[in-house]
Amino acid sequence: MLVDSHCHLDFPDLAADLDGVIGRARDAGVGRMVTISTKVKNYAQIVAIAEKYADVFCSVGTHPHRASSELDVDAQVLIGMAKHPKIVAIGEAGLDYHYDTGPRDDQFKSFREHIAAARETGLPLVIHARDCDADMAAVLTEEVAKGRFKAVLHCFTAGADLARTAIDLGLYIGFTGILTFKSSQALRDIARSLPADRILVETDSPYLAPMPYRGKRCEPAYVAETAKVLAETRGVSAADIARQTTENFFRLFDKVPQALAGAA
Repeated sequence: MLVDSHCHLDFPDLAADLDGVIGRARDAGVGRMVTISTKVKNYAQIVAIAEKYADVFCSVGTHPHRASSELDVDAQVLIGMAKHPKIVAIGEAGLDYHYDTGPRDDQFKSFREHIAAARETGLPLVIHARDCDADMAAVLTEEVAKGRFKAVLHCFTAGADLARTAIDLGLYIGFTGILTFKSSQALRDIARSLPADRILVETDSPYLAPMPYRGKRCEPAYVAETAKVLAETRGVSAADIARQTTENFFRLFDKVPQALAGAA
């Protein structure tokens, strides 16, 4: 079994064909999917998707691009929403300096509220980090010193220093289809170096389709292509990567049941 630990099933490109998307994922051996929140105001829509499918779960949180518009979402709001049985993670939240869509102070404030919620609930924090390596490392180091929390640096494209910091702090690292791109040798070098028990695979669909689908709409079934390249990169079999990343997923996202009563 494979797991897509990060997708966006509520985004229009996928929501318009949700039964087909879920069916193709299952056919590809994807046994669990986590549809990730980018706006807390979309809570009801995201939860409804997770409730419809037995093998789909979700998170609650505010993407850094949306931080300025959801500053009223504090840790207590997130903690309350996270009581829903289908919500298995906090986020995605973090820092993004690539587009600078809003004041960085707002991103920091929102990020720290999400960290507090993850620490309080025990749910993993899904971290978005883009072009912010030094500040991200500093915040994570400072916050872990206040009290440990579980987290994954999703769609990892940062440098080796941030990867080492994350691992030293007990965090996980998730890889998307970017790992399969010809230009991503530095990223594959990092993926090769990481402890086997700290890696995850994801799609971030509908974005970042892996080779040979690059440029097309991504969907959870394509996580198999990323897992294949991760296996080749690490010199192990595809079956070994499937087993290891799935074990890692259930260890981190421990609110997700390992057995399901039945798939919708």
